[in-house]
Amino acid sequence: MSFEKRLLKTLGLRDGGEPITEEGFLDAQFTELQHLQDENNPNFVSEVVSLFFEDSERLLNELSRTLDQQIVDFRKVDAHVHQLKGSSASIGAQRVKNVCLAFRSCCDENNLEGCLGCLQQVRQECYLVKNKLDALFRLEQQILAAGGAVPIMSKD
Repeated sequence: MSFEKRLLKTLGLRDGGEPITEEGFLDAQFTELQHLQDENNPNFVSEVVSLFFEDSERLLNELSRTLDQQIVDFRKVDAHVHQLKGSSASIGAQRVKNVCLAFRSCCDENNLEGCLGCLQQVRQECYLVKNKLDALFRLEQQILAAGGAVPIMSKD
């Protein structure tokens, strides 16, 4: 696969520049973050994303501990999931956010089995979006090192 095709695929674009919506890893919020990055803060997006993953790892570990208790405090679980949902929405991690919505429904129903399933699924989605974004940032660094300019996804 050519460098250009790899870049388009990593950016979530087809050859014609159309967004790949069926994967849905990122939504328009990620594009908004990209538009906030400028020459005065060239690492803005990667720094925000890095903070998200640090925070999400902490929240996922706390969720595991809370769900592992003999008597589960579903309000505490819901509070952690709510925080994860908000932070995932703020970087545009759409699939993580969507799993958090289902997770919160399980909390409302005091459904331990459902919560455990959602925890496993949200871990997987975090892992997948992290890999996609890591690949994107690596490609951006390669482009910059070669003297190129990094394309930004359009807001449309």
